Amino acid sequence: MLDYKLYKGRGSEYIVLLHGIGGNSNIFYKQLKPFLKKYNILAIHMPGHGDSPDIDSYKERFSFDLIAREIGKTLDHLSIRKAHFVGISLGTIIVHHLLQTEPKRVRSAVLGGAITRLNLFAKSLIKLAWFIKDFIPFMWLYRILALILMPKDNHRDSRRFFIQEAYKMKRNNFLAWYHLAGDVEATYSKVQKNSEDIPKLYISGAEDHMFVKELAEDLRSDKSSELVILSNCGHVCNIENADDFNQLSLDFMKKHQIKKKKIV
Repeated sequence: MLDYKLYKGRGSEYIVLLHGIGGNSNIFYKQLKPFLKKYNILAIHMPGHGDSPDIDSYKERFSFDLIAREIGKTLDHLSIRKAHFVGISLGTIIVHHLLQTEPKRVRSAVLGGAITRLNLFAKSLIKLAWFIKDFIPFMWLYRILALILMPKDNHRDSRRFFIQEAYKMKRNNFLAWYHLAGDVEATYSKVQKNSEDIPKLYISGAEDHMFVKELAEDLRSDKSSELVILSNCGHVCNIENADDFNQLSLDFMKKHQIKKKKIV
């Protein structure tokens, strides 16, 4: 089972928070206080992050199917049948996989800095990084990737935060996650078909140069999704523009809460 942090808020419903690669639940530090005014929060640490199992401890091949099952086990342990999911970066890929394989778990989904597919530059970058991974410390590689992904001065805080948290990660865990990059497109391929009745809100920064163009193209035919682009904001929009991210998320989830029956 995965490591997690459980926060009791003022509501009866749950928000499940899924972080990005190299990070942990701390990436949501600007969401906790406003979200807890209306919901309980379950912040899950992905395999190889926090105190969750190391990836090489699993006897089967590491995959998005395995990750989805581990999340399911954690939810079952806490008797959470269905929840609102909020994912950032890599977390959105996992939410996409859940929407394809376990849509009954998802009441609504908020996806920040979402990734639906990789453009040619991203694919080339991943191949180059994989080629040189054995010649440099993995944290050098992580720093380079973070700078390319979040290059501007106004991305500095989120870039520094991601690098700071990545120091807590082991090399073998980072590389195992990195190896899954080739499966990203498959995690989104059936989302629209398998979860057409599940509301989805995508929030991205206008300066998310690696992913936002492809995301907008892929969502054009998705009637169950909304896309909001935040100006002066990059990939980690929940940090760089937390106020707008929080308000948009809360307004969206409120629309899709369980409808309480009125007592006459």
